Formats: sequence, C-alpha cells, structure tokens
Amino acid sequence: MMDVIHLLPDSVANQIAAGEVVQRPASIVKEMVENSIDAKASNIKVVVEDGGKTCVQIIDDGIGMSETDARLSFERHATSKISKASDLFALTTMGFRGEALASIAAVAQVELKTRREEDDLGTFIRISGSAVECQEPVSCPVGCNFSVKNLFYNVPARRKFLKANQTELSNIIAEFERIVLVHPDVSFCLYNNGNEMYNLAASPLRQRIVDVFGKKINGDLLPVDVETSLVKISGYIGKPESAKKKGNRQFFFVNGRYMKHPYFNSAVMAAYDKLIPVGEHVSYFLYFSVDPSTIDVNVHPTKTEIKFDNEQPIWQVLHASIKESLGKFCDVPTIDFDVDGRPDIPTFGTSAEIVRPIMEPHIASYNPFKNSGSVYQKKDFDWQVLYDKEAGTSAKSTRASHNVLDDDVVADNVESDDKPVEISSGALWESCSTDEMSDSDFSVPHFQYKGRYIVVPVKSGLMLVDQHRAHVRVLFDRFMSNIIAKKSVSQGVQFPEIVQLSKIENVMFENIKDDLSYLGFDFSDLGGGTYSINGVPSDTEGLKPVDMIHEMIAEARETGGDLKETLRTSISLSLAKSASIVYGQVLSDMEMEELLNSLFRSKVPMRTPDGKLVFYIIKHSDIDKNFNV
Repeated sequence: MMDVIHLLPDSVANQIAAGEVVQRPASIVKEMVENSIDAKASNIKVVVEDGGKTCVQIIDDGIGMSETDARLSFERHATSKISKASDLFALTTMGFRGEALASIAAVAQVELKTRREEDDLGTFIRISGSAVECQEPVSCPVGCNFSVKNLFYNVPARRKFLKANQTELSNIIAEFERIVLVHPDVSFCLYNNGNEMYNLAASPLRQRIVDVFGKKINGDLLPVDVETSLVKISGYIGKPESAKKKGNRQFFFVNGRYMKHPYFNSAVMAAYDKLIPVGEHVSYFLYFSVDPSTIDVNVHPTKTEIKFDNEQPIWQVLHASIKESLGKFCDVPTIDFDVDGRPDIPTFGTSAEIVRPIMEPHIASYNPFKNSGSVYQKKDFDWQVLYDKEAGTSAKSTRASHNVLDDDVVADNVESDDKPVEISSGALWESCSTDEMSDSDFSVPHFQYKGRYIVVPVKSGLMLVDQHRAHVRVLFDRFMSNIIAKKSVSQGVQFPEIVQLSKIENVMFENIKDDLSYLGFDFSDLGGGTYSINGVPSDTEGLKPVDMIHEMIAEARETGGDLKETLRTSISLSLAKSASIVYGQVLSDMEMEELLNSLFRSKVPMRTPDGKLVFYIIKHSDIDKNFNV
C-alpha cells in the first residue's frame, strides 16, 4: 500500500495561508505599510487603483533589502523580526509572522524594487502566483517599492466576491487611519486613482488626529495621561457634548498596535455614566504601554485581538484616568443659572452713596378679598351620564371632555363578544383587518398611557400600540416608497447647514448620495468633503440634519455599502428611527387617530422593519379570568 501523506507544494500552501492573511485589498495595505514602518521608513506613500483591486503600491524610504533578502522575503515563514521562540514574548515589531509577502505573491502579481544605501544598484523581482518570473539588477532609490496588481487573479471565486470599489476604498482608508494614528512621527500620503486623499506630515499626536479627521474635532478633545507600575495610558478622549449614537472614532492601541477590546471600552463608557444620554458614545484615542511579556498578540490572524495578563487592574486604571481627565478640565455638569432675559443688576462699591428707597403710603381701604363684581359659577354637569348604561351617545361626549376610555364601549364589547376570538401571531392581521382595524374604528375612545402606549378598545379586547415603533413602521414604509419611486418630498431649511465629512465618510457618502436625495435631502457640494444641506425630508422637521447625515453614513459603513437593497433598507430605517415620535411625547386625539390609521394601512403593521413588536392585544378572556368572571 502506497503512502498517502505528503507535503504540500509551496504554491498551494501559500494560497491556503492567503485565505487568512489576505481577505481584501485593505489587508495588503496593512501588511505592507507595517513592514515599511519596521524598516524605519520616515516617508510612506500608498497608491491604490479601483479600490485596490487593480493595483496597490507601497513606496517607502526605509533601509531596503539586499539581493538575497529580497528573494528570500517571499518564502514562507521568512521573517527578520524573530529568531527564537522567546522572541514571541517581547514583540515590538508589526509583521513578525513571515507569511504576508508569500501569501500576497500567491494570489496576485507582485513587483519589488529595493535598494540599500550602501549598494550602487538595487534589485527587481517579479512574481506571479508564487512563481518567480524575473530577478535582475535595477537602478532605484533607497528603500522599497512594492506593486501588487490584479489581486485574486488566479482565484476567480475570491475576486468575484470583492465588494464595490467605494466599499473596498473605505476599508483601505480605515486601515490607513489606524496606522497613521499610531505613528505621527512618520509622513504618509494616500492616492486613489491619481487623486490625493491624504498628505500627512510628521506632527504631534493631536495635530495628526486633526489632520486625519478635520479641524472640528480639535475642540472636542481632552488629554489623558497617567502612568503606573502596571501600565501607561495616554491620548485623548471626547467631551461629553460631542457624544453621538453612531459614527464615533474609537481607537485603542497597545505598544503601537491597534486593538479591539470590548472590556476596556466598557471602562470608558462607565466613566461617562450620566454625562451622556443612554445609547450614545464618545470618540477616544487611547494608547497603552505595557510590558510586552504581559500580552499575547498572536491570538487572531488580523492581530487585533490581544490578551492581557492584568485586565481587571488595567480596567480600574483606565476608568480612573478618564474620570480624572473629565474632572481636571472641568468638563462635568455644573449648575447653570439661566440669566437670559433677566435685568442686569449693577453692583456698587463700598464708596457708593446709598439712597433710601421711597416708601409708598399704606392704603387703608384696600381689601384683597373684596369681590370685584364677577362671580364664578361652577359649570353644571350631569354625572349620571357616566353610569347610564343606556345612553348610547354618552361615550363620545365623555371622551371629548375627559379623554378617558368610556366604560360603555368596553362593556358593550364584552357583552357582544362572549366567545373571544383566538388570535395567533400569524393570523392576527387577517382577523383584525376586517372587523377591528378599519379606519372608522379609531373614532372610538382611545388614550395615551405613560407617554408610550396608545390604548384602544377592539372587539376581542384591549389593544396596546407602542407609539414610537408604530411611527417607525409608518415612516419606514414612506421613505422606502420614495426611494423606490425615485421621488422625494423635501422641506427647505431657512438657514442652510454645513456638514464636514472626513475622507472615509466622503467615500461612503458618494455611494448613498442618490438615495438620500430620493428621501428628500437637498445638497450642494462646496468641495473638500464639505456640503451645504439646503433641504430635508418633510417628516424630519426639528431634527438636526448634520447628525442625521453622520448617522446614516455610519449605518452604511456597518452595512458594507455594497448591496443596494440592504443599504436602502438600512438608510430608511435609520432615518425613520431618528424622525419618529419619542417616548414621553404627548399626542392629541387627532394625532393618535392619524398614527393608528397610517399604521394599519401598512402591509406589515405588527412588526417594525427590524422585527420588534408594534402592538399587542389583551383578550377579553384573559381579563375575565383575572376577575374570576
């Protein structure tokens, strides 16, 4: 019997490894730029075409490589960062794995030009699908010039499922931002299809943050700086008033490496407890410096999950440092006396002349309890109407004066429906649409309960409608129909508002701009990622247009921004949640009737677009059971 176990060829092994190392063009940017930083480059240029699918080029002025190193760097497990197992416990470099270049060369066409300062000529290498096609001397500047073309050209399935150019570009920008924020002493440039997107000079950290995200963020930053024997934490946090629901910039870095850490994020949010509304978040840029032996970075292929030996003590230090920063810079709520419209009362020095006020003489004939002539008479009201079971018209008059649910209607419903209708979740709309949910039925008494629910008597019992979710359902259907029909109802604003978008936000905005115009937004491009909002959807009066735009862009980034239908649904839902009735808002009878009628004109009135229950019916049989009837 022949042996069945054999070693895989390097080309096949590299393609398998590429599945973990190279997920998208952004992965190439991350791996290549980290290698450039490890090579002590002070100027790094990133050039991408078609979202990185056609070409990704990384140019640096680092130490370069010799002819032998240049060829050996594309072999599996080839690395200059570690030489023995103990080095894993003291990692201070980025790309230590030794699989990046080999994996990239297995699924793309790679060209490398590199030269060291002491060499007269450099080295040129061309590799396609792990096969070396050419290696020869070449004249080139000091450093490395990597060009990665036609990603996944030999893996059609992977290339087919790459997302749209705008989406892939946004992923590249996200990786680019993480790298430039942790290396402010390095100059970076990013070009897309020949257009310059970033040109970042070496600068202090705060200036680097402003250069990346715009000047507006500068006024929202509070410094954090604490050093203990366990950890050193530095960076910046956002002011409480800058909190938003979505689209915040939240970055953790440890020893110069970006990381995601939900546990430490909870420490930050706990420090803002009762300073920001529930559900909102602030931006932060926090840098941890710890002993490399106390963390493990080799947990996940992307190296964004990092394990700490002392997570709980670091949590306490982080929480205390943020609380200290908020208190130190007096960015906590204070007693604010409202003096708007009050008279300005001057104060006088001790030398000022004191003038005795003139007292008016006492009027002896004044009697505050003397009747002025008009006598108030209490309005007569027939209280018997409330208890009269035969008065068919008393319900309507009682509701008009008291806005309460009439006992007659409830009693009549109970008496006329001794056998309650059994309503399952699947047949709820069918049973309610014919008898209970017609437009005319909502003229019966209904009232608002605790500023959250609308209570309506129906034939099978009492219906409780969540007013916020009902309005979300109504607005979502309206917005979706406008997008599909490519029509909009826009409300012009008296004073146009200016929205400033970051580079990555501007990329996503170009992807959703048409759908936003169908919703009712009217924009004017002012250049440089700045837009003037001249009109908003007619159902969003009173909301902040700038915040709505940022939230919908953040929603598009979370969705991926590729599938049009999914993206439209996400945008419409985000706008509907922002514009819908909030809990606690008092509604008039007319507003409640209009909301209920609009809800049950919907094809799916029972659930919100994200699957939450809109209304619930308490059946008469359950009520009778509780009263032992």
